[in-house]
Amino acid sequence: MLKKLPLWAKIFIGMGLGILWGLISVWTGWELFTSNWVKPWGTIFLKLLKLIAVPLIFVSLVKGISSLTDITKLSRIGYKTIVIYITTTIFATTVGLALVNIMKPGDVFPDEKQEQYRQKFGGQVELKQKSAAEIETQSPLHFFEDMIPENFFLAAGDNSKMLQIIFFAILFSVALVLIPGGKTQVVKDFFDGLNDVILKIVDIIMRFAPIGVFALMASLVVDFSGDSDIFTALGLYMLTVTLGLFLLILGLYPLMIRVFARIRIPDFMKGILPAQLVAFTTSSSAATLPVTLKQVTEELKVSKPIANFVLPVGVTINMDGTSCYQAIAAVFIAQVFGIELTLVQQLTIVLTATLASIGSPGIPSGSIVMLIIVLNSVGLPVEGLALILGVDRPLDMLRTVVNITGDSTVASIVARSEGELDYK
Repeated sequence: MLKKLPLWAKIFIGMGLGILWGLISVWTGWELFTSNWVKPWGTIFLKLLKLIAVPLIFVSLVKGISSLTDITKLSRIGYKTIVIYITTTIFATTVGLALVNIMKPGDVFPDEKQEQYRQKFGGQVELKQKSAAEIETQSPLHFFEDMIPENFFLAAGDNSKMLQIIFFAILFSVALVLIPGGKTQVVKDFFDGLNDVILKIVDIIMRFAPIGVFALMASLVVDFSGDSDIFTALGLYMLTVTLGLFLLILGLYPLMIRVFARIRIPDFMKGILPAQLVAFTTSSSAATLPVTLKQVTEELKVSKPIANFVLPVGVTINMDGTSCYQAIAAVFIAQVFGIELTLVQQLTIVLTATLASIGSPGIPSGSIVMLIIVLNSVGLPVEGLALILGVDRPLDMLRTVVNITGDSTVASIVARSEGELDYK
């Protein structure tokens, strides 16, 4: 019976059982047993996620960018596509940051609880974060200076150096694209195969997710001594993410489609609805791509050459829903731990979430691994993932709807600008 359940259902069960076990532990005095024998399984799950983070981001970016060789032939279309995708991703991240700073879902925790967590993880945070005094004395260009690795292998051995990994991946990919002929085909084939292996590893790790979520939630409830504030915070967090994603689906994209593609909003929403439903049920942009292509070409009347170029690129580099969620999740975790993020650190979240979303695989829960990159970029403890893993599945379903809606919007806009939109 359990074997036939989808992964998201198993994660929900794991979360529920974890909360129940944590509460029982608090009531019966089994806190020490839970910390010694249950919590380690959650730690193992987090280590597995961190283990795959560097290879996943590097291989995904190299494969994604190196596959865009059509840009040399369709340079105008390529530049339009990438610029619009990156612009909407930055906007989505900014929306997420604005909402989480306004609603402050993590601030429902009492001050003494925040102080407790600051002390518990203070040393870890101090190791990763630079003091405000140091930041003030640095050159304004120091941030860009830090993005350039002196040694790729040293950077690859430190999860806090993800921006350096991303920089080298982009540099490597651009060089791969610029070499003419079939000289690099062997390298591209190698990365295609390696990407499949990495995604399979992610799939294997996520099969362990129900047990990991159970252990993390149980230990979390024990750590908070059954404090109900954690559930209030999670509810506000889910509300904040949902509000941010609906602002994109019902606000940004309809405005763009009406102003730039001149398509009536009801026609657009009706045309893309089947793809949205598939996206919602599969939580995979890649799995939804065939349906998205069909709806965009047949219902929105985007020409096939434009759709065949723009939509696959979107699956690779356009993750507006993911970047919005990552920004909210990172600040939420900081609020729960009572960590004040400076303006520079929040701008770092914008940049890192944008770049990390480009490397996010279009598979269920792929963005969880990428969130580690965002947390590490501003020195937040990745243990904070325990707070949000249990409620991630419904949010992941909604994020995927945002992602494919954004892809369809950009395809329509690019087609209109090229005179290849047959909508009347």
